[in-house]
Amino acid sequence: MILDDIVENKRREVAVRKRTVDLRSLARIVEKKPPARDFKAALASECAIIAEVKRKSPSRGLLRADFDPVRIAGEYESHGAAAISVLTDQTFFGGCDEDLAAVRGAVSRPVLRKEFIIDPYQICEARAIGADAILLIAAILTAGQVREYRELAAMMGMASMIEIHDRGELEMALLAGAEIIGINNRDLKTFVTDIRTSADLAPLIPEDRIAVSESGIRTRGEIEALQKAGIRAFLIGETLISAPEIGLKLEELLGK
Repeated sequence: MILDDIVENKRREVAVRKRTVDLRSLARIVEKKPPARDFKAALASECAIIAEVKRKSPSRGLLRADFDPVRIAGEYESHGAAAISVLTDQTFFGGCDEDLAAVRGAVSRPVLRKEFIIDPYQICEARAIGADAILLIAAILTAGQVREYRELAAMMGMASMIEIHDRGELEMALLAGAEIIGINNRDLKTFVTDIRTSADLAPLIPEDRIAVSESGIRTRGEIEALQKAGIRAFLIGETLISAPEIGLKLEELLGK
């Protein structure tokens, strides 16, 4: 499975990173960082779009020939994105930490580090490179890790979006105290997307939490259907990245 390959590669990658820059060095960098931007507050609207900076995907390959993360993030911001997500996995998605750092320095919106986090080291690393929020994927973590990692991120001033795909993972997220819950419409085992996943799970999420629908959202009509299910925030990447006019596509999805 692709997810197993990603996680196994990530374990090797993190081991190398720990030898290259130790945790104490990261902590010193974090201490000098300005406060994180409020990711949760940025999502408090009727239609908050987290626009994703994504170079490629395992299923579709390169998504845009003229990929420029800073230019794309600037378009997102100027056309109404509530927040920016930056994929930093290099092997499978073509991202890097430098992309996130450059985007964070170029926009005023909160920036989410989209990464396969399996070790507390990566959380400190996220803050060190400028992330305001992190993604925690329930499918690759234990219930104890989800809680521990969310609390560690909060100690550093970062929000956590806990990603789920089914009822069991939702229960795990709620027990961990998740305030922002991302419902991934893509099955990480098969990489098939179905936005009905969000519509089915959204009613089970307490009203005082923020539900975010992720993956496979292509049209304004789909967003409006998900809004009827109680969802007000949406993480959208491939639809925007592959659009001929990124800004116009974002405005269309926002209903402008």
